[in-house]
Amino acid sequence: MATITAPPLSPTTSRKRPSLSRASWVTYVVAFALVGVCVGPVIYIIIGGFRTNSEITRDPSGFPSTWQLVNYSEVLKSSIFWRQVSNSVICGVFTTLGVVVLGVAASFVLARYNFWGRNAMYALFAAGLMFPMTVAITPLYILIRGLGLTDNLAGIILPQIAFALPTTIIILVPFLRAIPKELEEAASIDGASRLGFFFRMVIPLSIPGVVTVGILAFIASWNSYLLPLFILNNEGSYTLPLGVQAFAAQYSVDTARVLAFTSLSMIPALVFFSFFERRIIGGLSGAVKG
Repeated sequence: MATITAPPLSPTTSRKRPSLSRASWVTYVVAFALVGVCVGPVIYIIIGGFRTNSEITRDPSGFPSTWQLVNYSEVLKSSIFWRQVSNSVICGVFTTLGVVVLGVAASFVLARYNFWGRNAMYALFAAGLMFPMTVAITPLYILIRGLGLTDNLAGIILPQIAFALPTTIIILVPFLRAIPKELEEAASIDGASRLGFFFRMVIPLSIPGVVTVGILAFIASWNSYLLPLFILNNEGSYTLPLGVQAFAAQYSVDTARVLAFTSLSMIPALVFFSFFERRIIGGLSGAVKG
């Protein structure tokens, strides 16, 4: 019986490794350049807080000769800083709770029930994505002033919930619509009511989407600037974005201290977003698949 032997591999063939194409190299270079453009200013602000004003004036882009901790320590000792941190936390937490509770309830109705006007209501929420707060800031301010909520954190929280609902509903509806109807029928046969099915089955199955919209709502509330600028007048009720602007105006000649205040203001949002980045991507990809 004849045997067939394969030709021996040449040393060049055996050692050949896959190489990146020119297009791949260009992609990596562009990606790293974009990352540098985004991260560079953040690093500059953080490092600038460890320098002195004379060093910043002499060499704006250099590293500190001696790392100064006094700029950060003075900001951390300031009571107004922690008051503004607490205001931002209050706005973020209550905005997130309102967005999650109302968003899940509205999305459940739009995804699981057929009624007249459902598609028009869903289209209305989708149209809300194209309606920025900048356009509505003047009538919104008049409305809030009429309700007596100016210079009040409630005047910030309620509009933020309203403007975050369109994004929340667009993300959650595919999650809730993807839940099999057979599961709802089985729960009904077992004696579960509609509310029982909602709390026992729907909410646990939609946790990835709920976490995603909650994170997005919290970060948007933390970084909100325009609405607090119109609503809040007392420095004691400022949130951190307004606090940074007021601090920079008050200590305009103390650049290093302003950079330290700015760094401490943005670090919580950066850490929060970095920690939950995979949750956000997983939730959004699940919404697209649904």
